[in-house]
Amino acid sequence: MLTISKSKLKTHMLRIFREIEKSNEEIIVTDHGKPVLKICPIRKQRDVRQVFADVQGRINFIDDVTSPTTDEWDIV
Repeated sequence: MLTISKSKLKTHMLRIFREIEKSNEEIIVTDHGKPVLKICPIRKQRDVRQVFADVQGRINFIDDVTSPTTDEWDIV
């Protein structure tokens, strides 16, 4: 995660915002060396199929993974 001072952000704000949008990375803004803000791009929502695309066809799950459950899990 990148960090930048408030003064440097003020001077180069538009360029830095464009870089954040392009790289999709978060940036921490500091004031006298202390972190005070976090700037992050808005990430596009992904549906369940997109989230699990890399394991599709490799895992068998009998129930609907998108439906809520009331089952309780034992604490191990």
